[in-house]
Amino acid sequence: MKKIKLTVIPGDGIGSEVMPHALDILDVIGEIHGGLDFEYEHFDYGCDYYLKHGKMMADDGMEHLAESDSILLGAVGDASKVPDHISLWGLLLKIRQEFELAINVRPAKVFRGIDSPLSAPEDFDLVVVRENSEGEYSSVGGRMYRGDDEIAIQNNVFSKRATKQAMEYAFKLSAGRSHHVTSATKSNGIFHAMPFWDEVFSETSAQYEGIRTSQQHIDALAASLVTHPQRYDTIVASNLFGDILTDIGAAIMGSIGIAPSANLNLNDKSPSMFEPVHGSAPDIAGRGIANPIGQIWTVKMLLDHHGEEEMGSMLLNTMESVTADGILTPDVGGGASTDEVAGEVIKRLKRKM
Repeated sequence: MKKIKLTVIPGDGIGSEVMPHALDILDVIGEIHGGLDFEYEHFDYGCDYYLKHGKMMADDGMEHLAESDSILLGAVGDASKVPDHISLWGLLLKIRQEFELAINVRPAKVFRGIDSPLSAPEDFDLVVVRENSEGEYSSVGGRMYRGDDEIAIQNNVFSKRATKQAMEYAFKLSAGRSHHVTSATKSNGIFHAMPFWDEVFSETSAQYEGIRTSQQHIDALAASLVTHPQRYDTIVASNLFGDILTDIGAAIMGSIGIAPSANLNLNDKSPSMFEPVHGSAPDIAGRGIANPIGQIWTVKMLLDHHGEEEMGSMLLNTMESVTADGILTPDVGGGASTDEVAGEVIKRLKRKM
């Protein structure tokens, strides 16, 4: 029996509404597989935890998380309770940085039954590989002076090690897809960091024969992702550029509520983390209408990460069969509840036993 120990952090807002369905689906997957068992350890870290304890997680929280094989996260943040910079840096970004989750992977595809806002979307299926540890989101910098003379300095940090690592991951991923990698750059406007990025991309691409490459400035790439998403297979981008492009990817799919992400540790020293992109969505929390597809899709990515690609593909196909039959939450034009959509996925999975 293969056992996978998971840390579960539902977090804030709709996180606690979609997470139970993801765990139910994992249990069903384990039954279908017959040789797969999931063990869960739950933590109530989040904004409510902060209000009680003055911190987003316990002092020994990272030690407990490190004992798991992977982390399932629901959502982080509720600005009405805790400022975003506190909630993000105290939990999500803390985990990403201390566990060296250097790669963020987010797929975007035409999802059967869900209308894209694009007028005539072709059958796009792409993935963005985002450098997840440094770049524009470095905390190096500071503020000085006051009044009209105040200055804020934010330094971008690009190391060759981290940059090349993201690019190598993108090339290896594309080798199992459509053999095409696009680099997001802005070397015509960002004088030092982006020419460096381009040089590392050129150096890395030379090591991967058979993979076609292209480079696009981020502004043109963002526009093209909206007008011609079918042109792309694997996109590699810096921390900020990847963040922007992946939200565009979620938007052209039809809803940020269906978009998943994986934060990956590549040295096997710490667990990787899987989370939906939608955030805590406090405006709909408690109404039972949150889309569970994003959280369920993270389960598919988690299964792939642990070598269970067959189970992951089965789950994705089952999810799409549900949406294709019009069982949809309100964010994608339907009238079904969170429970109804997830319940239908579970019902159809059980038919495969």
